Amino acid sequence: MSGGGTETPVGCEATPGGGDKKKDSLGTAGSPAHFIIKDLGEIHSRLLDHRPVVQGETRYFVKEFEEKRGLREMRVLENLKNMIHETNEHTLPKCREIVQDNLNQVLQRLQAASDSVCRLQQREQERKKILNDHLIASEKQHITQWEDFMKEQHSRQAEVDEEHRKAMERLKEQYAEMEKDLAKFSTF
Repeated sequence: MSGGGTETPVGCEATPGGGDKKKDSLGTAGSPAHFIIKDLGEIHSRLLDHRPVVQGETRYFVKEFEEKRGLREMRVLENLKNMIHETNEHTLPKCREIVQDNLNQVLQRLQAASDSVCRLQQREQERKKILNDHLIASEKQHITQWEDFMKEQHSRQAEVDEEHRKAMERLKEQYAEMEKDLAKFSTF
């Protein structure tokens, strides 16, 4: 694994002047040792240097994730759009019609109920008025009867008082005569 610098294959040296030409101690560039060293470098980079593979896999994963996420969000948004369209085009007008129909029926029923209540109130008021008039008339009749009764009582009282006075006078006269008779008999 390299730290970002250039690596030199094993058995090869870099030129001290920093040139591009490499010296091969085992032979020329076309020699079999050179191919082995090159193959070893490739094997080493494939087995031990995973940065390019991991970076590629990471890029692929991020790309797939973003695409799937974007597609999922697009599907969700498309579903929402379809639901809103369905609601606006079909459900809301149906609901509006149903509400209007039911509201008209409810208003008619409410008006009928209100009329019935008004009639009942009128009947109740008339009944109360009749009852009140009857009570007033009955009260007046009772007052008249009571006054007549009281007048009759006074006249009867006067009659009874007169009869009592007469009875008392008779009794006084009777006792007075009895005393006279007794006085006659007591002189014997």
